[in-house]
Amino acid sequence: MTIEVRVPQLPESVADATLVAWHKKPGDTVARDENLIDLETDKVVLEVPAPAAGVLTEIKLDGGTTVTSGQVIAVIDETRAAAPVAASREAPKAAAAPQTASSSAAAAAGAAGKLSPAAKRVIEEHHVDPAAVTGTGRDGRVSKSDVVNYLAAKDAAPTAKPGSTSPASVVPAVRGARAEQRVPMTRLRARIAERLVQAQSTQALLTSFNEVDLHAVNALRTQYKDAFEKQHGVKLGYMSFFTKACIEALKKFPVVNASVEGGDIVYHEYFDVGVAVSTERGLIVPVLRDADQMSFADIEKAVGNYAAKARAGTITMDELTGGTFTITNGGVFGSLLSTPIVNSPQSAILGMHKIQERPMVVGGQIVVRPMMYVALTYDHRIIDGREAVQFLVTVKQCLEDPARMVLGI
Repeated sequence: MTIEVRVPQLPESVADATLVAWHKKPGDTVARDENLIDLETDKVVLEVPAPAAGVLTEIKLDGGTTVTSGQVIAVIDETRAAAPVAASREAPKAAAAPQTASSSAAAAAGAAGKLSPAAKRVIEEHHVDPAAVTGTGRDGRVSKSDVVNYLAAKDAAPTAKPGSTSPASVVPAVRGARAEQRVPMTRLRARIAERLVQAQSTQALLTSFNEVDLHAVNALRTQYKDAFEKQHGVKLGYMSFFTKACIEALKKFPVVNASVEGGDIVYHEYFDVGVAVSTERGLIVPVLRDADQMSFADIEKAVGNYAAKARAGTITMDELTGGTFTITNGGVFGSLLSTPIVNSPQSAILGMHKIQERPMVVGGQIVVRPMMYVALTYDHRIIDGREAVQFLVTVKQCLEDPARMVLGI
């Protein structure tokens, strides 16, 4: 019996998706729930599993095609699922194949299991053996940059002419090449570009700055980091402090947590804080739902979990949807100062930056303190400068005196 492979039901906010690259070809045997092809949407990469075991007899749509929910993309012949087993019984000599071949296949399969979606596409496009690429990610995961670096090193390796032993016979590489490469934007990158341009063209964006002395936060982290990690199983980072500080500021200035819909201002009486995460495919913003009800440990666990899922390509659409306010940290890349763009339809975003030790005057004395510039970009249509500045001052006060967040003052 033949079974049709269809595009799974896409989330309500996603109209269509793009087929990335097939992992199987017609005639290949597939196992039930084995991933056949990746689907790229505006925000996440989804997998299309095989609905049954059998042989992939037909691929109806090629990679790069735009598809919608329920569309037929391939056909599997379920009756031929046992064919490889029967064939192996009829040809016992095949079992005597060298073990090196099976070991190689196992190695390739193991390497393929550690490929990011972006790395898979590059490997398939350039017909690279996954086992030949060394992964630099967690647990040996192979990223797109690992594959690109492998290809670059392979292309740069000099090739000696047959029968030539003289170093002088090696032709030097051509210098000053002016090569170009044109590649289409991924759906995520195109969506990011569209949203950023939309935000700048529809909102009156303005950025205010302040600086924060993180001496008190560092002292707390140093004092309690071991006990915190032992009790909660997660490290005490900066994001939980900044999230809590922003929530206190949002409570004092609700308009910063609001959004514009037509001619109305919608005040959100809940605090869904988005945390920007950088991935190989682009910047995505998973959301901490009801962040005001989360503990420091809850926030640290959620942020770490989202970051891991985002980089592995397993984050869901629901985890990226919504949000009333966003925090982004350019400091992890060394940024000292920036003007982040609001994640529309939100009205404000807080930018964290690199921590630098600088001489500061404290109590009439010059002391060295760990300082960070913070930036608030906001929609000036509904948020006045006074509110934006006081919002940043509140964040500054909470971080420089963390007891305020405990006492709610």
